[in-house]
Amino acid sequence: MERQEIYELMDRFSHSGLTAMKWTEGTFSLELEKAPAQAAAPAAAPAGPAPAAPAGEELPVVKAPLVGTFYRAAAQGAEPYVRPGDRVEKGRTLGLIEAMKTMSEIPAPCDLIVESILAENGALVSFGEPIVRYRHV
Repeated sequence: MERQEIYELMDRFSHSGLTAMKWTEGTFSLELEKAPAQAAAPAAAPAGPAPAAPAGEELPVVKAPLVGTFYRAAAQGAEPYVRPGDRVEKGRTLGLIEAMKTMSEIPAPCDLIVESILAENGALVSFGEPIVRYRHV
């Protein structure tokens, strides 16, 4: 692995929601780790279902933090991590991306409600590609 490729990988890792990553290529191995973001005070749960986004308002998305194969569940035939309509707490796993035989969890960036899963299970995703559309809770 060239030095520039290492720097690019480090930059992508620093801008991702991941807190740890290990990259192995032949005899070269790189492990990156960063402290998780400080959690804010827990928000009060709404009394009823969250309101739908106003017409024309674009909902936020969770983007792929790296290039790899997206998986909705931990194993074939297992229950998916999340489904549309699920209420999810910050940090909960939304899915996995496999890159070079390393599985990386995709954490929820905030407390949210899953609107839709945009990536197909087993599909190759690109860096920055939208994976999950959600509403803030």
